[in-house]
Amino acid sequence: MAGKVLPLTIRQNARATRMTLRIEPGGRALKLTVPEGLPEREVSAFLTRQQGWLMTKLARFSGESEIEHGGMIFIRGVSHRIERTGRIRGLTEAVMVGDEPILRVGGAEEHLRRRIADFLKKEARLELERLVAVYSGRIGRPVRSLSLKDTRSRWGSCSAEGDLSFSWRIAMAPPKVIAYLAAHEVAHLQEMNHGPGFWALCEKLCPDTRDARHWLKRNGTMLHAIDFG
Repeated sequence: MAGKVLPLTIRQNARATRMTLRIEPGGRALKLTVPEGLPEREVSAFLTRQQGWLMTKLARFSGESEIEHGGMIFIRGVSHRIERTGRIRGLTEAVMVGDEPILRVGGAEEHLRRRIADFLKKEARLELERLVAVYSGRIGRPVRSLSLKDTRSRWGSCSAEGDLSFSWRIAMAPPKVIAYLAAHEVAHLQEMNHGPGFWALCEKLCPDTRDARHWLKRNGTMLHAIDFG
């Protein structure tokens, strides 16, 4: 599909009434849910009918930024050109050269992706710790810990004990989206649900909640597709 070979997982579900095909976060796999006992020929015919849809959807992932010298990477919503400094040692830093945002990266070429990922993790932690402190202070709820992960199924989580977890890839999103994610998880310290009270608190903490949710829905999967491995 669209020049890609993707693993396909087929899962039978006794409660399913129709077949549903989903592209997993990052565009790296497909998941097909089928009603129990459905003949194989119907499954094959369904997949054939979906080829056009899949090619259109997967094309979204073909233009992703290449993590290499001269490639592009988003930092807080701003596209930066990646520039290897050629120095074995040296900080990874975002700078302006004239009107162009540049991400300067030192170290060996084979460590370029890891060093950029480390930079994004640092940026995410700095911004999220600041925002979480502000928002949790507003509602008077303590935070026990804050951790960063590379989760594909969710952008953040909050435990009943006050442990917050975030995907460090959010550092590539615009500031209002980072602020929304922090507000979302802090709101769970008070509202451990997604009811009206929860969303009202989210909007109180972050007035850009609706716009930020829409941005993540449209662009979040693209951030997951970037390969830092």
